[in-house]
Amino acid sequence: MDWTRQDLDRRTLLKLMAAAAGAAILRSLPADDLSDTIRSRLIPSSGEALPVIGLGTAHVFDVGQTVEEREPLSEVLGLLTQGGGSVIDTSPMYGRAERVVGDLVSSAGLADRVFIATKVWITGRTAGIEQMQESMRLLKVDRIDLMQVHNLVDWRTHIETLRAWKEEGRIRYVGITHYRTDAHDELEAVMRAVPLDFVQLNYSMLTPDAESRLLPLAQEKGIAILVNRPYERGAVFSRVRGRELPGWAPELGIGSWGQFFLKWVLSHPAVTCVIPGTSKPHHMLDNIGAGFGVLPDAEARGAMREYVLGNS
Repeated sequence: MDWTRQDLDRRTLLKLMAAAAGAAILRSLPADDLSDTIRSRLIPSSGEALPVIGLGTAHVFDVGQTVEEREPLSEVLGLLTQGGGSVIDTSPMYGRAERVVGDLVSSAGLADRVFIATKVWITGRTAGIEQMQESMRLLKVDRIDLMQVHNLVDWRTHIETLRAWKEEGRIRYVGITHYRTDAHDELEAVMRAVPLDFVQLNYSMLTPDAESRLLPLAQEKGIAILVNRPYERGAVFSRVRGRELPGWAPELGIGSWGQFFLKWVLSHPAVTCVIPGTSKPHHMLDNIGAGFGVLPDAEARGAMREYVLGNS
């Protein structure tokens, strides 16, 4: 199938997911849940709608140029966009990922269907500018949708450059990132100190710490949230190994444990988009499926966490 040309409607997507994962997803959903478009959330600073499922590229897109290495990644990108997703998050820190993303997006003609987020990850103003220029070259773009200060490295210096680049139209949005809970105090301080369009942070059922301060603060300040590590590098799956999904999961449009964990994250109203990384097409299909149908309400969120974690 030519993933760059044939759009996936909801029923086709679910059938493919069922075939790939062996899950009876299509049968689990009521007919009126089979909408044709993925769920989206608005970026507060602009009102632009962003699909709630994206793609992270750390580790998984750090590959060479052989067909064997790149073909699965090309299919992953095709499934992301055909399923309605758009956000691709990368970084100079991720080895060859920026080059691979740029090559594959360009060769598949997907440039107008993706939202490219990358990062500056270096110390010093001049070095930062040079690194961002190189990112644009590798990604084959004249403008980057979202430029983020990676792990807050020299953020005071880079934020000034990013503001200027946004004014010049070289980037569309400005953000900061971190992936560790022990950095939440610093993330909070920056969120309070400077205007931001996005914050990227870690948030999962096992590590819900962002709920206490950062997610409410993002809602207060009008900042979009990208969530990294929703699967905690697979740790969430280890908590349910050998267990069946709860009998009420189909009521939430959940056909796999991956969708269970992603829908829990997405059900927090402050979360704009979640960006699990994968190099496997069947995982991309499963992830995209979490963006369709209903989301858990507060009561369901509590029941989901209780089912997985109990009193632990």
